[in-house]
Amino acid sequence: MTQPSHSLPASPLADSIEHVVRVVGRTLAWSYLILVLVIITQVVLRKVFNNGQIALEELQWHLYAIGVLFGLSYAEMTGTHVRVDIFYHRFSQKTKSWIEIITVLFFVWPFMYVIFIHSLDFVYEAWRVNERSNAPSGLPWRWLIKSAIPFSAALLAFASLARLLRAVAYLRKGGSHGSE
Repeated sequence: MTQPSHSLPASPLADSIEHVVRVVGRTLAWSYLILVLVIITQVVLRKVFNNGQIALEELQWHLYAIGVLFGLSYAEMTGTHVRVDIFYHRFSQKTKSWIEIITVLFFVWPFMYVIFIHSLDFVYEAWRVNERSNAPSGLPWRWLIKSAIPFSAALLAFASLARLLRAVAYLRKGGSHGSE
């Protein structure tokens, strides 16, 4: 199992959540390889054959969005997201656990709730009208990429739940697990 950047105790529920996040993250990470191939194809078509494709240009945005949206939950799970390490690395494990709990409860979850709730109408409307690109030769499935928004927000909320569970487990054990 990939351990977060700081050692927190095992938790069966957190392990299960992280397994799902890991599978989704590793599967969708392939979108970056596909993205590179699409970019190379688009560059060759545009520069060599003077025939760039709008659909390929839009596919690049979609693939990049998938990688970023779902990569956030993987980064949260592994503790590789951006954090103000100038201070954080000096804190004790107990303080780090409290920071995890506070940031999940008061920042991550409220933000993911807002993103999730507000994206539902956005996605519903895209599905209802079978939204597609405005460009004549663009992609026909804009509703599909918009559907990634609530799913990725939910996955990030679950990934942060795993971090929260581990931090709580650490504090419940009296901070005796891992290094202080």
